[in-house]
Amino acid sequence: MNAIELEIFRHLFASIAEEMGATLMRSAYSPNIKERRDFSCAIFDAAGEMVAQAAHIPVHLGSTPLSVRAAIDAIKMTPKMHVVLNDPFAGGTHLPDITMVSPVFDAAGEVRFYVANRAHHADVGGISPGSLGLSKSIDEEGIRISPTAWSEALEDEIAAASRTPQERRGDLRAQIAANRRGRQRLQEQLARQPEKVLAACADLQDYSERFMRRIIAQMPDGQWEFEDFLDDDGMGNGPLKIRCTLTISGDAASVDFRGTDAQTAGPLNVPRAVTLSAVLYVFRCLAPPELPSNGGYMRCVKLMTEPGSLVDAQYPAAVAAGNVETSQRITDVVIGAFSKAIPGQVPAASCGSMNNILIGGADPRRVAGGSAIDADFAYYETIGGGSGACPGVDGQGYAGESAVQTHMTNTLNTPVEALEHAYPFRVAEYRVRRGSGGQGAFRGGDGVVRAYEFDAPATVTLMTERRDRAPWGLEGGEDAKVGENLLVRDGVTRQLPNKCTVEVQAGDRVIIKTPGGAGAGRF
Repeated sequence: MNAIELEIFRHLFASIAEEMGATLMRSAYSPNIKERRDFSCAIFDAAGEMVAQAAHIPVHLGSTPLSVRAAIDAIKMTPKMHVVLNDPFAGGTHLPDITMVSPVFDAAGEVRFYVANRAHHADVGGISPGSLGLSKSIDEEGIRISPTAWSEALEDEIAAASRTPQERRGDLRAQIAANRRGRQRLQEQLARQPEKVLAACADLQDYSERFMRRIIAQMPDGQWEFEDFLDDDGMGNGPLKIRCTLTISGDAASVDFRGTDAQTAGPLNVPRAVTLSAVLYVFRCLAPPELPSNGGYMRCVKLMTEPGSLVDAQYPAAVAAGNVETSQRITDVVIGAFSKAIPGQVPAASCGSMNNILIGGADPRRVAGGSAIDADFAYYETIGGGSGACPGVDGQGYAGESAVQTHMTNTLNTPVEALEHAYPFRVAEYRVRRGSGGQGAFRGGDGVVRAYEFDAPATVTLMTERRDRAPWGLEGGEDAKVGENLLVRDGVTRQLPNKCTVEVQAGDRVIIKTPGGAGAGRF
């Protein structure tokens, strides 16, 4: 297939994935999906290798192929079937991320593609609202679904496990709608030009592999080590070490995490799928935008982990916050190793936390009104920070961006108006946290300050990092400022732990000050 045809099919497949995402976003019930866009969509070939993805959430997209393969291995799918799973030990990330996999058959009855989407549900049960609490076991984190064919009975089971059953039903059906749209579009293409469509899949994957191999081959051969730490696991254990050895040999690379700390008691563990996702994200960032994002470039990288470690957790490890926080530190560690292998070509450390806040309770407005919508609510949000100073194509560099989502997250903030309309609390303050970025010839971006004021009692859970150990600078650039979590009650301000669950009262204010990005002395 010639280069022009390849580019046409690259855009075609990506546009189908984007259309799936648009369908999911517009059909969803929850602000988490509709407003924050905490979801991802992708297309896979008949073997389960990724063909194309939309520009959605990095931590989802690198791990979703393992969920698709788990679904293929577990169930022989029929044309109208949808398979649901969220098990972190079967290619998932954490329990709120529910994956929907659907086969795409051609007119002859052969499976030619799979379409999949993964969406973060605001509550799937567990010990605290939002299903991202201070758990000691995955069994405390909510309903866990191994690959299962979709049915009304399964929908009922998921809804019954959640504090917000109607919202779950609406979001699950939006996921089905998204896959149906992707299936329809691919079947239209298969009906028009089946041979070219199937050839384009293989050619795009092979092209991506060759592209990434050329990029790796331009790097010096050698071995480089780097380590960084999580603050703690919320259970008094920490700091927690993540260590990697990066090896470049010709046109292939390996990333070895053996030497990382053992899995911990709190919910900062990650399954191997999340580690793979973070590693592949960094390699994708080393390539120019024209590299097609598919399974081809993933063939060039070998991942080594030790089962039972923080980055390859085994059942019954608690993993709820690992997907959002440990994934960021894995990214930092791999970028740190590349800062030694190819100095001047990677950024200083960014915020390093998704700054998770979860809020749940009973909405008095719904109770008083007798609304058919769930009276209980569960809200989830990640808050941006500063990005690290970064290299430029001209051999110089740029200051980091302020108040952005960085690395493994790619969500939006919930608009203040939408939040206040949906929930019994408000955003009392939202601004750039000036001076929180690290200084240097190229300075890091600043974090943000976001304050929530409550109109009714609620349960608030914070899962945050980089409150003790700052994002690191490069080449003499300064570290960024660490973040802070504060509770204001009756005019008295007290500091909250990095990870905690607190009961707030009407009139209380929770203030999140996120870390900045680190600076760089030169590029």
